[in-house]
Amino acid sequence: MAVVYPDYYGEFRCIADKCRHNCCIGWEIDIDGDTLDFYRSVKGDFGKRLLENISEDAPHFILGDNERCPFLNHKNLCDIITELGEGKLCSICRDHPRFRVELPGRTEVGLGLCCEEAARIVITKKNKTSLTCAPETDDEIILLRDEITALLQNREKSLENRLCDVFSLFGESIPVFSADEWRERLLALERLDDGWGERIADLRGEDGLEEFERYIAGRETEYEQFLVYIIYRHLAAAPDWDEAYRRVCFAAFCYFLIYNLGALHYKKHGKFTTADQIELVREFSAEIEYSDENLYAVIDSF
Repeated sequence: MAVVYPDYYGEFRCIADKCRHNCCIGWEIDIDGDTLDFYRSVKGDFGKRLLENISEDAPHFILGDNERCPFLNHKNLCDIITELGEGKLCSICRDHPRFRVELPGRTEVGLGLCCEEAARIVITKKNKTSLTCAPETDDEIILLRDEITALLQNREKSLENRLCDVFSLFGESIPVFSADEWRERLLALERLDDGWGERIADLRGEDGLEEFERYIAGRETEYEQFLVYIIYRHLAAAPDWDEAYRRVCFAAFCYFLIYNLGALHYKKHGKFTTADQIELVREFSAEIEYSDENLYAVIDSF
């Protein structure tokens, strides 16, 4: 079984206590069966502490004050790692922010943008992203994805023209996204953070985009890498051409959303740094990609 991954995949290292958005806060983490069996075997005071902080009903860690994992200490470091070693984490904690997509004859892995360090690695990459260990295939959806990726990475054209080329593969034009319509749709979705809702509530149409376009000139690679990430993560699992089209529409919508929210930030603050971009895509990923309900509500709307 081939394991396929983007060329930046190996760069990731958890920044632990330096992380501003700790993945050990606010997330209810399920514990896989093998790890649960090991935790039940741990002796002494730490073994007792493990059992006291695990819910037996759909086993997961019981969040404490301020929705903190009970094993996240005052230094924002993991007591399970310090007591037992990193290899004794449950599978979700061990893998995060890595994701896997199981496909016939291959497993594709990557780094999810909901992690600020993963988002930094992806968004600040200057060279074109390539896939490592990708075997030859006759799968039409994967071949379509390869073609779309090549079009998105054609730096001789503007991003809008690259997207035009992508939609021409389907005999379509780029969809028109109404900021007013999508503001209401997105506000109706489940929200993890009130700050995201505040961003979306301010979403408007074309106002200020020309000035932002001049300001952001020279930073097109940030949007290119974002689009290539969305296509890599979400397209290959499409079961047919119609679903592939919906997911390409989703990618274009994600670009529309991130670009317009960036323009809004610039209008409010007079600047929009790469650090602001990283935080924006992190919020997007946490709110949309990491909620299956939200993700499929958006994809299925196309």
